[in-house]
Amino acid sequence: MPLRDQVRDALQARIADGRLRPGDRLFEQDIAAEFGISRVPVREAIRMLQSEGFVEVMPRRRGVFVRGLDRHQAEELFEVREALEVFAARLAAQRGETAGVRRMAELADQARKAHEAGDIETMSTANAAFHDQLVTLAGNDLLASILEPLHGRLAWMFRLNMEPERVCGEHEELHAAIAAGDAERAADVAKRHVHSSRKMVLERILF
Repeated sequence: MPLRDQVRDALQARIADGRLRPGDRLFEQDIAAEFGISRVPVREAIRMLQSEGFVEVMPRRRGVFVRGLDRHQAEELFEVREALEVFAARLAAQRGETAGVRRMAELADQARKAHEAGDIETMSTANAAFHDQLVTLAGNDLLASILEPLHGRLAWMFRLNMEPERVCGEHEELHAAIAAGDAERAADVAKRHVHSSRKMVLERILF
């Protein structure tokens, strides 16, 4: 993997899991020193993150900063997420192989146990992995490539989860529909899940 991609993936992961928060400044020289590389691939990685909406260059403040997610951006993200994840759920129910469906159940169970233990970090990670597994089960590489740039933003939203009981329940319901091979039910649950998450983010988090 090119150095720029390695740096980009590492920074995106830090934004997604909260180690880098909206408003944090990125310093090319510090990142280059951390990775033991020149500033050129770091600069290229930052350009990639900028094009994907994760960071912004602010000339007046003379720096690169992690972007927050405003209401309009969140609404656009949920519109796209609904279209793609409902489609993914339908395909997963039609195509999902046994081992992959079992892995989805394991992730849902891991999130449930973490929620009950008050382990927010583990719960968020398991929920993000659950959605990744949904896309894997869909068995459509083009769909996966379209969703990939959204992964960091979606993972960031999973960390903002203020309704863990609802999310765990909907994930369990979605798994049950996919395990049963019921494509229409899976699509319906996925759509309802996205709508519920959209309402939570727009009404309770983004004011």
